Amino acid sequence: MSEETYTLQGGGRAAQKLKGSPSGDDGYRGVWVFIEQVEGRAAPVSWELLGAGRELADSLEVELAGVILGSGVENLSDEAFAYGADVVYLADHPLLRDYRTLLYAKVLINLVRKYRPEVLLMGATSLGRDLAGVVATSLETGLTADCTELKIDTEKRLLEQTRPAFGGNVMATILCPKRRPQMATVRPRVFPLPPRRSGRKGRLIAESFELKEEEARVRILETIKEKGRSLYLDQAEVIVAGGRGVGSKENFELLKELAETIGGTLGASRAAVEAGWVPPEYQVGQTGTIVRPKVYFAIGISGAIQHLVGMQNSDIIVAINKDPEAPIFRIATYGIVGDLLEIVPALTSEFRRRLSRSTSEGISNA
Repeated sequence: MSEETYTLQGGGRAAQKLKGSPSGDDGYRGVWVFIEQVEGRAAPVSWELLGAGRELADSLEVELAGVILGSGVENLSDEAFAYGADVVYLADHPLLRDYRTLLYAKVLINLVRKYRPEVLLMGATSLGRDLAGVVATSLETGLTADCTELKIDTEKRLLEQTRPAFGGNVMATILCPKRRPQMATVRPRVFPLPPRRSGRKGRLIAESFELKEEEARVRILETIKEKGRSLYLDQAEVIVAGGRGVGSKENFELLKELAETIGGTLGASRAAVEAGWVPPEYQVGQTGTIVRPKVYFAIGISGAIQHLVGMQNSDIIVAINKDPEAPIFRIATYGIVGDLLEIVPALTSEFRRRLSRSTSEGISNA
């Protein structure tokens, strides 16, 4: 896989006419992480980005800041400090209780223009992607989506934003030398969760804003919470994923049985999803969900780069494939060459037997 470097120029006539639009270095300092929250609960990707942001801030020799928007969410500042933030910018307002694009964008844009960070990181969630695009457009700065690596060119103070491109065949490193802040979104589980240092303190800067209901332009009438899946892929500790080699929708039932037996979550490659064997929300990979479980079963998955990008940081990878030359074996912790229709039921049976024995022994000891 090749590597290419691209430059986001930004600016242009529209930018020249926009008063207060950040240009070049221009005194911008600091690394910011947007702390995404829903109903007062922070998205784990926010803490993961604080870990990545800490390294960037140390390279630039600047402060790391968390930005929290919401209503009654001041308590999240303690968590932000615990995960590495030196400063927290807090905008607490009743109209920010639920996410609405224009209100959140107004607040974040004004904070950026007032405090002038040179880097702004956000999670590549549905909320983060929506907000990041509006903010970057309003500030007329560059935005790189779905980054898998972030580094600093300390001499030029440039954020090197790396992400897969052209179907995953190229890893593109994108630079934004002429506009600030340099913005990037990162999917959940790309970076590890940093150590939590309970009791760590920092500076809390509370900002007040005059917001009006009509500025939102939308009203939230009802919130419908997803039912059925109790555990999302990006939070799963054990994933049993299948690819084209599984062969059929019916054969996926074998994988589902294994996942249920060991308390795991079902996953799939893009090929399996496109074949209609499983719904799109189970897709792992560059165009699906990036995961970092403790154990990842790759069953009937050849190991295309699009899929590897989404699961290669799993703690343990168990690959099952009848092709001994399948690329997935190059990154696997354990590899089993053979017919999955024989291997998977045998694994399920053995796991069930051992789990049953452990449960029986626990009851006897009690």
